[in-house]
Amino acid sequence: MAAISTTRILVSNDDGIRAPGLEILERVARQFSDDVWVVAPEEEQSGAGHSLTLTRPLRIRELAPKRWAVSGTPTDCIMMAVNKIMADNLPTLILSGVNRGGNLAEDVTYSGTVSVAMEGTLAGVPSIAFSQCIRPDMPVQWGTAERFAPEVISSLIEAGWPEDVLMNVNFPAFPAEEIKGVRVTEQGRRQMVGNNIEERVDPRGFKYYWFGLGREVGVPGHQQDLKSVREKWISVTPLHLDLTHHETRKALAGKIERSFRD
Repeated sequence: MAAISTTRILVSNDDGIRAPGLEILERVARQFSDDVWVVAPEEEQSGAGHSLTLTRPLRIRELAPKRWAVSGTPTDCIMMAVNKIMADNLPTLILSGVNRGGNLAEDVTYSGTVSVAMEGTLAGVPSIAFSQCIRPDMPVQWGTAERFAPEVISSLIEAGWPEDVLMNVNFPAFPAEEIKGVRVTEQGRRQMVGNNIEERVDPRGFKYYWFGLGREVGVPGHQQDLKSVREKWISVTPLHLDLTHHETRKALAGKIERSFRD
């Protein structure tokens, strides 16, 4: 495993350049480095996943020294940072978030926050995604993320991780004094019971729709990250860039592999 340095830190997110979670993570980053850069979307890009912009031009704005807004997706931000804005002196660590809302289980496939860390890892930079879980009956517990993020970063840097792995950290939706500790977890899995698609009508009489979350039921054996945050534990999940299911690959190899030239 390669050594992880905090010499030059890049901070990004998917909630946009003005998001409160970004301000928190920037303050956290400054506890580790005097050379902190921010490259984040101009507007909120929640749910953008690992998409990139191919059908329109991108624009970037320098808001202040080492602080840039990009008119695109979270993935665009990292591509722009490592290939243009910071190309002459690349970051040694990328921090993403802190997202407003958890990124657990299959959320990681939709999450722009996780995709920042994924794109950073693809670029060869150690990357960590941070999300603050929320509950409808409680205010967002930003203090929990700010209190424990430095400790999690320090522990991960000391332990290290492989080059093709990114870290996904979720803080429970509870006050800092109620947090029990940190667990290293596996990616969970939900069974969604129905999709919540709300139909409305605009002032001109045309229908439009909002996507929401359906009722969720945990799939047995796939609840570690979900269960941990519900039980007031910080969840740290290592995610691998290799999506190959190797057992199935081996099983299929002996059944469907053949040559068309024999």
